[in-house]
Amino acid sequence: MSARQVRPLPPRSAAPDLPARLTPVTALERRADLTQSRIEGLCGEVDAAHSRFVECVLALSPLERFDLTGATLIDVEIENLRATTLAAVSGTWRSVRITGGRIGTLDLSRAQLDAVEIRGARVDYLSLGQATAADILIADCVLGTLDMPAARLERVRFEGCRADDVDTRELRASHLDLRGLEALGFTDLQTLRGATLAPHQVAALAESFAAALGIDVRD
Repeated sequence: MSARQVRPLPPRSAAPDLPARLTPVTALERRADLTQSRIEGLCGEVDAAHSRFVECVLALSPLERFDLTGATLIDVEIENLRATTLAAVSGTWRSVRITGGRIGTLDLSRAQLDAVEIRGARVDYLSLGQATAADILIADCVLGTLDMPAARLERVRFEGCRADDVDTRELRASHLDLRGLEALGFTDLQTLRGATLAPHQVAALAESFAAALGIDVRD
């Protein structure tokens, strides 16, 4: 008899595979194609939409807006980013790690995400709306609003995180581990079917679960 599968399955490592030496780059433009580069010294508004970054480090100065719409990132480290907006709508990210920093809006709507880690960051608004994401780890982060409407998530784990509002409308997920996410509330609890919660989280959400099931709770 085969061993019973452990649930939830953890995400696989998102550590980027980076070379020992990187070429310094101090300017970006739309549709750039960079490999084995360290991008640094940029500030203000940066438009790198539809660019391609492979085996790169993004070490950027404080930015107003960093536009990565439709961009492809493979084996990329984003270090201590401070930006009002990081727009990565419809992007493709594989083996990408964001460490530290403060981001007002991180928009990953409709993105294709595979092995992505966000660690030690403060994000006021994180959007994963309609994104397809697998092997995602979000650790030691403070989130304002977490939007995941119509997202498809597989092997996603939160560790040591807290959030205010979490929008889970039409969410489809498997191996979603929410034990490390302390949230004030979830928009649609019925979409959490199959997710993993800690006992104290279930207790805190008991009345909301009852309401979602149509149960009238009274003294």
